[in-house]
Amino acid sequence: MADVLEVDSVSKRYGDVVALRELTFEVRAGELFGFVGSNGAGKTTAMRVILGVLAADAGDVRWAGRPLTLETRRGIGYMPEERGLYPRMKVRRQLVYLARLHGMSPAAATASVDRWLERLGVAARGDDEVQKLSLGNQQRVQLAASLVHDPAILVLDEPFSGLDPVAVDVMSQVLREKAAAGIPVLFSSHQLDLVERLCDRVGIVRTGQMVAAGPVDELRATGSRRLFVDAPRADAGWAAGLAGVRVVSFDGGRTLLELDDGVDDQDVLRAALATGPVREFGERRPSLTELFRHVVSAEESTVDSGGRA
Repeated sequence: MADVLEVDSVSKRYGDVVALRELTFEVRAGELFGFVGSNGAGKTTAMRVILGVLAADAGDVRWAGRPLTLETRRGIGYMPEERGLYPRMKVRRQLVYLARLHGMSPAAATASVDRWLERLGVAARGDDEVQKLSLGNQQRVQLAASLVHDPAILVLDEPFSGLDPVAVDVMSQVLREKAAAGIPVLFSSHQLDLVERLCDRVGIVRTGQMVAAGPVDELRATGSRRLFVDAPRADAGWAAGLAGVRVVSFDGGRTLLELDDGVDDQDVLRAALATGPVREFGERRPSLTELFRHVVSAEESTVDSGGRA
């Protein structure tokens, strides 16, 4: 399978703790794949298995249809959540050193470092120690470290954490450009609105398992059926008598409803019109944040009732 990063039935335990349970997903060439889940869901463990930092107990990681080797892993650009920069080392010297570890010549490493420092807006800080930079600028330097060797794959753990809006825009553009160049980009983030805007596909992981994966629009379409109704004269209980209809929120006649399968939305419209004029009436798909909450809460309910997530 050309230019596809595959994680196939990967499992990992730490004693009695199951960190990954037959985790399976793929990141395709030219794709931004958002890897989301609660703290402790297994995202960082999965990334470390991909990098070869951790060995899986079972399952395989493949690139272009073949198991990853030390040589192919040198072609991965990795940005850890716990930043791996040397705090007392100067920025430019450190990045050149890291590029050289990936096999670049001194001249090529220096040229690449200067290019990325300029692109990421920290060229003026190249001769400063990392510890003297703001957290946002340290984040930019860490991204540069993952890019200087022209990687074939990008694996980024919480790359947007601590960034100001301008830096978020810069990093978003860089990731889009890398994907447009045919590179598979895997990144985790708790900023689900950002994931929703950027990603081609998203995977939601809980307790080490992939519980939902697919294009963002398709995932949102699988969520509960919702209607938004703006009926300015309606009171809070106007929809209470409708079978199979639940009020999600109500604010001055602006009502978000959740409908069971089989409920006729025309019955809802007639009830709304009975209160007076209706200024807006239409389907409202859940956001990725709402979908994430629904999936996680459903899984938690399964666990609490004695099932396995």
